[in-house]
Amino acid sequence: MNFLSFKKIAPSILVICTIAFVMSCTDNQSMKEEQPQQTPSLNVNSAAVYTTAHGSDLKLSESDPIQFGEFKQPLETEIDILIDPSKEFQTFLGIGAALTDAAAETFYSLSEENQARFLEAYYDQADGIGYSLGRTIIHSCDFSSASYTYIEEGDAELETFNIDQDRQYKIPFTKKAIEAAGGELLMYASPWSPPAFMKTNNNMLQGGKLKPEYFQSWANYYAKFIKAYESEGIPLWGLTIQNEPMAVQRWESCIYTAEEERDFLKNYLGPTLENEGLGEKKIIVWDHNRDLLFQRANVILNDPEAAKYVWGTGFHWYEDWKDGIPMFHNIKNVNEAFPDKNLIFTEGCNEGYDIESIEEPRLAERYGRSMINDFNNGTVAWTDWNILLDQTGGPNHVGNLCFAPVHGNTSTGNLTFTYSYYYIGHFSKFIRPGAKRISSISSANKILSTGFVNKDGSVVIVAMNRSDDPVEYTLTISSKTGKTTIPAHGIQTIII
Repeated sequence: MNFLSFKKIAPSILVICTIAFVMSCTDNQSMKEEQPQQTPSLNVNSAAVYTTAHGSDLKLSESDPIQFGEFKQPLETEIDILIDPSKEFQTFLGIGAALTDAAAETFYSLSEENQARFLEAYYDQADGIGYSLGRTIIHSCDFSSASYTYIEEGDAELETFNIDQDRQYKIPFTKKAIEAAGGELLMYASPWSPPAFMKTNNNMLQGGKLKPEYFQSWANYYAKFIKAYESEGIPLWGLTIQNEPMAVQRWESCIYTAEEERDFLKNYLGPTLENEGLGEKKIIVWDHNRDLLFQRANVILNDPEAAKYVWGTGFHWYEDWKDGIPMFHNIKNVNEAFPDKNLIFTEGCNEGYDIESIEEPRLAERYGRSMINDFNNGTVAWTDWNILLDQTGGPNHVGNLCFAPVHGNTSTGNLTFTYSYYYIGHFSKFIRPGAKRISSISSANKILSTGFVNKDGSVVIVAMNRSDDPVEYTLTISSKTGKTTIPAHGIQTIII
């Protein structure tokens, strides 16, 4: 049964149990010190199961429920996922994607019917996958049809600042997304490069650095952007300082060392936002790959004058799969070293678009593997890259074409929902903002898992099988054990 064709999956979810747990404090450390958790009392009889599997018709489809009996000790030859809702960790913020120029332009090439279908599929929780988070771009990036800024070249005083460029596609697209999400979407913004005249290479592309004489002017630019977008009815929750500050790209890019980003934040950007009445905006540092995540966080967050402005550290998944093993441990290291700050995945996509490879399991499984491990290591929010691209993997003004979970054909108007869309949906549809991650441990590497308890008391487990064979496994929770099977190259969400 295809997920997009039915309307009754989410309302049919049966919440079997009610969990009583302490939520008197949002700070994990103070919670441990002031009031220890009590083991919740559960009455577990059955669980709803939703499955997606490559090479099948299963796409977020309701499967046979799990029936629970008395606890059974798993054997060494069996696979068991042990769930302990009494062990709570970070509070979940949301899942979403970037609303780029490329996505907006592709969206407006679709028929009104497919525009509505697209918005429902992403933002409606009952009939879609319930995105609650969004990222927007401060002027252009590689996924724009051309480079542009909001000022005339050389205008250091920002007297010509205006966002007219965004009013054709990006702003109306973003407002439609907010409306489709029920009127509220947690939005944050990221710049790829200052205007050319502010940089040492006098070019928005190919790296370069921000010239010291324009530090204040560039800080003012962020404030003007936030106010301009909010005057259009697009509230901004936060911002990152610089997208990929250690990458010299052939597209819009700008380089900051850790010390340079720290000093720009504490001496210019942080104070400027406070002076402009924007001190409540959440500032995210780094916004680059997992490999140097700890080094960047260590430099900035160990400086009290910089750290006081920082909400958290953002990271991507490119270039950090060392020897075929993603560097998830760096997320854990930052979480342990700076438990009072947050972690957010700010960008990831499958690079090198090739229409012939669009259904390969590795594409969707990269999402599943990353999301499970990122959440298990302390991440509070997860942001995909382009929410929509055209049939070429663009538009992109430097030919940096990529996959997206959904592609829109600008010639035919058709939409293609890839397996990546469904894999992300196994998290975003069922794990809702305000949920707490709980202990979920798999006894074998064949099955990856993560677990959350929503504010309504429902327990959500996501399990993924990357192997070529179906895998039978048991689920143990509250002294009860149930058994089920996950298909080859499949992902399941279990709701208790």
